[in-house]
Amino acid sequence: MSEDIFQGYKGKALETLKQYNVRVWGQAMINTSRGVFNGTILPRSENDDDLHIVMKIPTGYNVGIDIRNIIEMKETGYKKANYKIPEKEFPQRPGLPKVKLIGTGGTIASRLDYRTGAVIPAFSPGELYGAVPELADICNLTTEKVFAVFSENMGPEQYKKLAIAIGKEIENGVDGIVIGHGTDTLHHTAAALTYMVQNPPVPIVLVGSQRSSDRPSSDAALNLMHATTAAGHGDIAEVMVCMFGPTSDEYGLLHRGTRVRKMHSSYRSTFRTIGDTPLATVTRKGVVPIKTEYNHRRKDRNVTILPYFEEKVSIVYYYPNMQPDIIDSLVDNGYKGIIIAGTGLGHVNKAIYPAIERAASKGVHIYMTVQTLWGYVHMFVYDTGRDLMAKGIVPAANMLPEAAYIKLGWVLGQTNDPEKVREMMLTPINDETTSREPYNGYLIYQGGVKEIEDFIRKVHK
Repeated sequence: MSEDIFQGYKGKALETLKQYNVRVWGQAMINTSRGVFNGTILPRSENDDDLHIVMKIPTGYNVGIDIRNIIEMKETGYKKANYKIPEKEFPQRPGLPKVKLIGTGGTIASRLDYRTGAVIPAFSPGELYGAVPELADICNLTTEKVFAVFSENMGPEQYKKLAIAIGKEIENGVDGIVIGHGTDTLHHTAAALTYMVQNPPVPIVLVGSQRSSDRPSSDAALNLMHATTAAGHGDIAEVMVCMFGPTSDEYGLLHRGTRVRKMHSSYRSTFRTIGDTPLATVTRKGVVPIKTEYNHRRKDRNVTILPYFEEKVSIVYYYPNMQPDIIDSLVDNGYKGIIIAGTGLGHVNKAIYPAIERAASKGVHIYMTVQTLWGYVHMFVYDTGRDLMAKGIVPAANMLPEAAYIKLGWVLGQTNDPEKVREMMLTPINDETTSREPYNGYLIYQGGVKEIEDFIRKVHK
């Protein structure tokens, strides 16, 4: 048997496949000391060990089978799989809203690369709607891939280009915009676009997925359906994040771009509005508002595009025994703004007071947020807070650290005047600071407690 039919396999795993005359992409039965497995033999990553054979079982999941446990293996059929979805020309239907899908990369636009075993941003937007034909019943979709990067590589350059692209699409008459984006820094981009794209007449919906499109538990397709529904049919004309509500497939949530945060590394329901309630729920049937006050859809094409960003801005997460050289190094390297995520009501230790004074004296703009995420900075309560304000730190109310970082970069991209910076930072654009947090804006339930266990049994995750 030729080597090219054993893609990625080497050493003892390769010898095992040859011994039983089983090929990659072959349907096989593998009898092991831990049970019998049936499925399709998949290629291996070239970087993996030589002790496992990978099989896709009928549920759609992949399992690794240790060759040391194999008793018998038999090929029962063969059909080489095609994991690339062909692009399709999207049908245009009279009466449906015009939605533009802007692709940036990330898991919602990805597939599994069997050469490395990694998820790569390889699906074009065209392949996406080829994979989700239901989108044709929701809107008339056009697509453009402006980037092909994972979200950790998104930054000011991409924020500015996205804002300008959104402005052009609004001018061209689209009814809504969807931005496919990796989830890891999706909330940073949502905040940036909230500041850079102000008073839009149509919805702007950022969407991602926690699980890649080739997985049976992928949330990509449903998230796309929800996002296009919100963009094409919803009345909320703001920058929003659309992701799963519960971990079930019942509905998605629309989160305001400045109050949302990724809160779990792998749950599909990872995004949560912090210190407030989400804007709305969304299903394929439509959008149901939760909040009563929001920016409504309009028929005009007016929008304010402000694509500015100063890159020399940093977040400093305070920890006990922090040393002043942390602050000094930022100043020495030319940073113009610092967001501190402080303890409690907005505190840091006295050891870094001199560094803060040095930074402020050199014109560095320093703003305080709280690492608790929920709640407000209150720097008038204790001497610590009063001392820090006297040394130049400005409290940023209940702004989330990431939203504050993005806003300070955006503000400093336009002015370096301390009073103007302060005025712009503390004037809300779209609820990055609020006058109060509602009683139901802070809900963290603890498992194991009887009343919570009763509630979980009655409802769902």
